[in-house]
Amino acid sequence: MTNRRTLLTAGLSGLSLAMLGGNASFANAPQAPGKFVFIILRGAMDGLTAVVPYGDPAYRALRGAIALDAPGGAAGVLPLVEGFGLHPALKEMHGLWQKGQMSFLHAAASPYRERSHFDAQDMLEAGTPQLTSARSGWMNRALAMLPNAANQEGVAIGRTIPLVLRGPAKTTSWAPPLAPESDGDTLARLSDLYAGDAMLSNALAMAIETDRIADGGTMTSGDTGRGRQGAYAPLASAAARILAAPSGPAGAVLSFEGWDTHANQGGAQGQLANRLEALDNAIKALRAGLGPVWANTTVVIATEFGRTVRVNGTGGTDHGTGGVSFLLGGAVRGGLMLGDWPGLSRLYEDRDLVPANDVRQLFAQGLTNAWGLDRQAVLSRVFTA
Repeated sequence: MTNRRTLLTAGLSGLSLAMLGGNASFANAPQAPGKFVFIILRGAMDGLTAVVPYGDPAYRALRGAIALDAPGGAAGVLPLVEGFGLHPALKEMHGLWQKGQMSFLHAAASPYRERSHFDAQDMLEAGTPQLTSARSGWMNRALAMLPNAANQEGVAIGRTIPLVLRGPAKTTSWAPPLAPESDGDTLARLSDLYAGDAMLSNALAMAIETDRIADGGTMTSGDTGRGRQGAYAPLASAAARILAAPSGPAGAVLSFEGWDTHANQGGAQGQLANRLEALDNAIKALRAGLGPVWANTTVVIATEFGRTVRVNGTGGTDHGTGGVSFLLGGAVRGGLMLGDWPGLSRLYEDRDLVPANDVRQLFAQGLTNAWGLDRQAVLSRVFTA
């Protein structure tokens, strides 16, 4: 399988006006602002398991025990474009692909090149070219560009408003009553703190995995409160009800925690497969809950960074760089692999998927598609702040 370039033309050094190639990726812009949903997978999802480059000659040797099979195999992926397949747990998303309502961007990253969850999430949500002390996020800055109306508002599904929604535009948050607080931040901070010490890092990973097993397989790294896998679909259903209500907000943000798979990650089955299934169920619940509004909805799914290409000594993967992001919805003309594929013969710092594509390109085009905003204005006012 050779390296490929599909539609994305901007490099990591800057954002191009060409972006994702005009109408090649999107349905006609809505006559009135549509709905935009941003789903953040906190903890760093392993993109090489979510979208598997099974046709890459180096794939199976590098991934070892967590490698998945080509379509039709015992642990076979769901076919996408030639040489790439979707994890078998993502059946709803594959159905959207078959309907032309989903595309994916592999080897994607923000401009951040270190491996701290918190700095990476801040940069992902700020949408800026470098770490900054600014306290506004790219989705809020885009909301501020919409005409004044009752729906010129964003909602965060959770107890707090994340950075991506903070800023001058009107925002609110909603959380289930009596929802337990999440301890995902604590575990992720410990993960960052121990990252430089192999013994402590592995000990923490194994302790988290022991907790998960003791909890009957439902507990994962950071999986309490909003991060618990069983909460993904109900939270997505709640977001759908809020968005679809008369004069409902123009946008919503959902944060799903628990993607930091340092130990016993698994392949076709296992803890990561369970999380992917929960994500898939959330997309199904969102689509069903939106009803006819789905046709006017754009969804972007992203994570703060990818994970190492090689498996570590505890059967997991560590903090990496290039990952995968998804673009889907009834307003999306999909069925495409977007961007450059750098291949696996050369790794970033000899450990990570090369970050060939700037994920902010996907954010910007999603916003222009969902809300009918001028693309050049989005680039200059939202992603260079």
